[in-house]
Amino acid sequence: MKILIHVTVGPGDATKAALAFLVAKTVIAEGHQLALFVAGDGVHLLTGVNADQVEGLGTGKLRDHFDALNAAQGAEIYFSGMSAKARNIEPEHIVLRNAQPAMPSRLVQLTVECDRVICY
Repeated sequence: MKILIHVTVGPGDATKAALAFLVAKTVIAEGHQLALFVAGDGVHLLTGVNADQVEGLGTGKLRDHFDALNAAQGAEIYFSGMSAKARNIEPEHIVLRNAQPAMPSRLVQLTVECDRVICY
């Protein structure tokens, strides 16, 4: 099964933000295909500072979830290039390896391709 996780929540809601990436790493751990699309304020989460500081109540440390995703093979990981640009986040600031900038059309394609979609 292919599962899309769409993240728009930012570091201001640490519990929900960490939960999104906890679920993403769980998708892989359960043997499913992961497609991850981070947009809006969620792109702030992808920077080193936020990856190190964000920790959710009962949902863990964002950095730990990123480490698991970085070690995984085969996940499709995208971030909104428009959201990043609007927030002055350059691709080299992104610490989630293999994350590629993408346009809204890619999000639409993923939504059609995936069996399930989860939004945070």
